[in-house]
Amino acid sequence: MIPVRPKKSLGQHFLNDKNIARKIVDSLTWNGYRCVAEIGPGMGILSELLLQIPDRNVKFIEIDHASIEYLTGKFPGINEKIIAADALKTDLNVLFDVPYAIIGNFPYNISSQLFFRILDSRERVTETVCMIQKEVARRIASPPGSKEYGILSALLQAWYDIEYLFTVPPQVFTPPPKVNSAVIRLRRNGTVKLKCDETLFRKVIKTAFNQRRKTLRNSLKNILLYLDTSEPVFQRRPEQLGVEEFINLTLLIENAARGKV
Repeated sequence: MIPVRPKKSLGQHFLNDKNIARKIVDSLTWNGYRCVAEIGPGMGILSELLLQIPDRNVKFIEIDHASIEYLTGKFPGINEKIIAADALKTDLNVLFDVPYAIIGNFPYNISSQLFFRILDSRERVTETVCMIQKEVARRIASPPGSKEYGILSALLQAWYDIEYLFTVPPQVFTPPPKVNSAVIRLRRNGTVKLKCDETLFRKVIKTAFNQRRKTLRNSLKNILLYLDTSEPVFQRRPEQLGVEEFINLTLLIENAARGKV
């Protein structure tokens, strides 16, 4: 069977180390779900292991027709489990009508966008185990107060507990990327709904971190039209605020807009 040629346009770097593949699949906890979707199976090094797990419902989202042809030739019966689609343009919650997990070796160039899709599907995506660029993994898992803490850190940590699991070197990929990779695990926390407007919460975080060197008084000035910015929180920079503080800040802005402060 002819291997799939990695496509630079799709950011494909195929994992070729079966031991690391096993570690990634073994990082699924199966706690509270029996369904899993793999994003970008490529040549199926994770897929093969997932298909061997008994009594599990597995689906695969793949945009590359060459990969789909390879997978259907290698794994009998997989055809009905493959969804030929762009994960960034797919409502992930159409995959399953019950809680499920996502797993995958995410292409570096779309990993941040994939996390936003996961956030949009958080009511059912109870867990995600993924391999991404090490720098992005550290950023997502970093706590408030660190230089790496940013938009994705704050947004994902509002709904997920995040663990940095292990680092993966370039030489276990075909072709090798120029940077290290890392595997992280996201597990849904107990938050069902934030106590503030969730759309405004996202806007506040994105606006603040887009000018992260400025204090909140300056970075948020276009949304703080009704607020007295003499409060101490506005002297701080966005990386100094945890999720709960961003929620309280969003509430302040909400209440000011309603004439409550």
